Parts: sequence; C-alpha cells; structure tokens
Amino acid sequence: MQFADYAKIYVTAGSGGAGTVHFRREKYVAKGGPDGGDGGKGGDVILVGNEQLNTLLDLRYQKYVKADHGKNGEPSKRKGKAGDDRILEAPLGSVVFDADTGERLGEITEHEEQIVIAKGGKGGLGNWHFRSSTNQTPRHAQDGEKGEERTIEIELKLLADVGLVGFPNAGKSTLLSAMSGAKPKIDSYPFTTLQPNLGVITMPDYRTFVMADIPGIIEEAHEGRGLGIQFLRHIERNKVLLFMVSSQQDIEYEYNALLNELESYRKDLLDKPRILAITKMDLQENYTLDQEIDIDIPIVHISAATGHNIDTLKETIWEQLKTVEPAEPKAEKPS
Repeated sequence: MQFADYAKIYVTAGSGGAGTVHFRREKYVAKGGPDGGDGGKGGDVILVGNEQLNTLLDLRYQKYVKADHGKNGEPSKRKGKAGDDRILEAPLGSVVFDADTGERLGEITEHEEQIVIAKGGKGGLGNWHFRSSTNQTPRHAQDGEKGEERTIEIELKLLADVGLVGFPNAGKSTLLSAMSGAKPKIDSYPFTTLQPNLGVITMPDYRTFVMADIPGIIEEAHEGRGLGIQFLRHIERNKVLLFMVSSQQDIEYEYNALLNELESYRKDLLDKPRILAITKMDLQENYTLDQEIDIDIPIVHISAATGHNIDTLKETIWEQLKTVEPAEPKAEKPS
C-alpha cells in the first residue's frame, strides 16, 4: 500500500433550500392563509476518524468534494429535506488547516471523532413565518443560505509512542521487525524505507506500545534535503525518541548531527525523553564497543540481528514512557 501524509481538497457544503410561498387551498376552508414550509438545511462536509486507516491516499485523489443542497420547502408547512452530509474518513493523527488562512480547524485523535470542515447553509423560512395582523397574505419567503466553501489541507502525524530517529542504514527497520510483527522493507542500501512504518511492541503482563520507523534523515534535512523532511512532522506526536546509531560510526558525531536536524526543524522536539540505541553490536568483537561515549541519556547496546539486549531496550523505553505527561495539541500550524 502506498503511503500519503498530505492532502489538499476544495470542499463545498450544501446550500440551504429556499422557503416556499404557498397558501392553503381547501374546499371548505375559507381564507386558509399562508402555509409555505421552510427550506431544508444544506449538508455539511465532515471529517471522521477511522482507526483502520493509516494513510491519506484516498483523500489525495478527491480534489473537489461537495455535500448535497437542502430541498425547498413545501405546502402545509412541510419542511424541505435536509441535504445529505458528505463524509470523509481519515486516519487518527490527521490535522486539518484552512489552506488560505492557515487556521487550524481541528485534529482527529479518536475513532469516529468528527470535525465539521464546511457547514451547510440554513434553509430559508417559508411565507408562513411572515404572517401578521397587517399582512395576512405574505407573498415572500427567504432564500436558503449558501454553504461554506474552503480549501483545506490535511496533514497526517502518526500517533506512536516511540519514534525511531537515525540516519539511513542505522538499523531502524530491522529493529522494528525484531521487536514487533511489522514487516518493513529491509536491505543493505540506504533509503530502503520510503514511508513510515508502525509496529506494536508487546511486553510481559500485556503491556504494549506503538513504535514508528521514520524514514532516514540526512544532514540538512530540515532545509529540504533527502527524505527526512517529508516525515519529520511524524516525530512531533511521538512521546519518546529512540535515537539509533551504528556501532561502526562515530557515535557522538552522529547523535549530535541528528539532534541538530531535529532542533533546526522544531526546537521543542528536544524536550521529549530520549534514548540512544547503539546498533549492530554483533559486528563488534565480543559485543564490546571500542569508543568512549559522553552522552547524558539512557544508552543501550543492541543487536537486532541476534536479539542482544532487545528486552533491555524494551524495558528502558517503557520506563521513559511512564515519565511522559499527555501533551496538549499545538494551536498553530508549524511553518
């Protein structure tokens, strides 16, 4: 399945139906008076959360979306039928913005949560409402209101407890595969992972957490280089960041370079709890690292290929997750 984390759609809500001008006409009822009904409300355009989805691919191909108009009012004070709403389904973690103003319209974080992104117009009043002692035969009714029109942008920010942060070939996909049932593409060349992957990690006592493999960042990714900038937004929703550096690299240099990319993209990312996993320890003699490391965060030496210290890493992640308070959503769209 292809992955898409951005969609831009022009949405139009339905207009309200017009009120009706009508007078009661019955054989034995003299001067029946006005009885024109109201117009029906126009349909809304509504975004609904669906926990079974993990991509915005379907929405990407819906460039223009319209809800139905309300029907006109009818005689005997009968109200016109309301226009049908137009429902758009989106994965959890979707954030909606007005493309023209940048206003944040809301976000989807729960299954079946709804956001009205374009409101249908109200139906017009029929002539029955305009009767009075001085105007017993009103011959006018209201038109329905026009539905809202706007261009929206939807961004998907994956809801995961832990985000894997590392340069290409750091072993992120291999670790995700070893710790969960996820089957990301794994190979020996850089940029094997072209889309984020999610995996559910199960621990003893039914404890679980969700881990996201973010495609490899490169230096100056925050300036648009490589693939990382496309997916840095997903890190915003992670509670804990798991930095991954190969034991065959200059570990402190690689770690600080990753920190710099995150800080250049959004400084508050560095406020999240961090763990450093030094990977591919099976390539070191007796699993012993020959570098001195001066980094003041929890460090775990692992090998996803052999399972070395994987359980220790899980427990370390769990301890960090317990320290995290639920974060309030951001009110502004990041520039």
